[in-house]
Amino acid sequence: MNQRARLRSSAVTAVTAVTAVTALAATGLASAGAAEASPRNHRPPRPCPTLTISEGWYGDNKARIDALVAEHCHDKGRKPVAVFDWDNTVIKNDVGDATFHWLLRNDRVRPPRNGDWSTTSRHLTPEAATALGAACPTGVRVLPTATDTRCADELLSVYASGATTAGKTAFTGHDRRRTEPQYAWLAQLLRGWTTRQVESFAAAARAENLAAPQGATQRVGTSQVTGWVRYYPQQRDLIRTLQDAGFDVWIVSASPEPVVDVWAKGVGVAASHAIGIRNTTERGRLTAHLKGCGTVRDGEDTMITYIDGKRCWINQEIFGVRGPAAERVQPASRRQVFAAGDSDTDVSFLRDATGLRLVLNRNKNELMCRAYENGDGRWIVNPMFIEPKQRKATPYPCAGTGYTAGDGTAEPVRRSDGSVIPDQPDKVF
Repeated sequence: MNQRARLRSSAVTAVTAVTAVTALAATGLASAGAAEASPRNHRPPRPCPTLTISEGWYGDNKARIDALVAEHCHDKGRKPVAVFDWDNTVIKNDVGDATFHWLLRNDRVRPPRNGDWSTTSRHLTPEAATALGAACPTGVRVLPTATDTRCADELLSVYASGATTAGKTAFTGHDRRRTEPQYAWLAQLLRGWTTRQVESFAAAARAENLAAPQGATQRVGTSQVTGWVRYYPQQRDLIRTLQDAGFDVWIVSASPEPVVDVWAKGVGVAASHAIGIRNTTERGRLTAHLKGCGTVRDGEDTMITYIDGKRCWINQEIFGVRGPAAERVQPASRRQVFAAGDSDTDVSFLRDATGLRLVLNRNKNELMCRAYENGDGRWIVNPMFIEPKQRKATPYPCAGTGYTAGDGTAEPVRRSDGSVIPDQPDKVF
């Protein structure tokens, strides 16, 4: 065979080989496509998670939560939002209290500048400022509250009861639907520390209170105060279930934000999804002034994450609503699907929830009036998971004094249309 014939023969062989490979590849692709289209090999959608803990749930509450999760499981587009209050909702007892007690027992409260206690809160009364000035030393870097029981007692009284040890009103001039000066005061007393330092204080308090036996007390000044905290296993399970179902889970608390950040990690909620009272900062350290929301500017110190203030902070930080609109109820598409709380301080953001509103019964008048009236069928009430309250002997005074107005006036609890909710008996305990 001459050279030209050999080249022609090689070319034919190569074409034949390419054709065979192409046909084989095409057959493979077709087979793969057929296999992919085969119902037997089609991957079913991931099943929706359900609550794993049944103990402690009242009536059909667990079933209703599971149904809500199934309804919104792996929603396409924007994630459904769930918002939890923290103290006595996700945990038993109060992490703000636990931190404040630790601060006093470990000499971690700084005295105010020039000994002027009125600089610690714009709502502090002159009587309280005078009492604190008389009880606590000046000219020290930190107050010696671990050993100075007089100073510790005055601070504890003002914080815990809103009154001096002599019984004088400690705070005044605030809108009771937007702020609670006693809660805010804890954040303001963190002045001078960095966020990281405050987190370390909160972590130390957390370790002590989780290690202490249930029912333990501790001495602060001359008083015995609560010395233990527990996570509710049911709420930890609920948060994990919501997250597994694709919900965007947030914590909103009236404790200082660095404190909430530390505790929220224990239920798998990152600091970026925990909202608390926020201080302004100066040269990297916390000041005695607070961040604002809605119409309230930074440093005005008149709105915290409390009742209507919680609504504002949720709208601003979770849904991106800015300015005056953040103080108003938003369209259903820009509201949380699920909410959980335990107190009148939570009533506004609970009412905003479009799916279910879980209430832990702590015998709080306005909240229980609205939950028991259950006008739209979306409220569910559960006893506290640890040490539940006894049944309230008398009905909640919904038609008389169940609602506290901004100026402190006690009024009837009203529906959205202005009609009065009748008194409600305590049914879930």
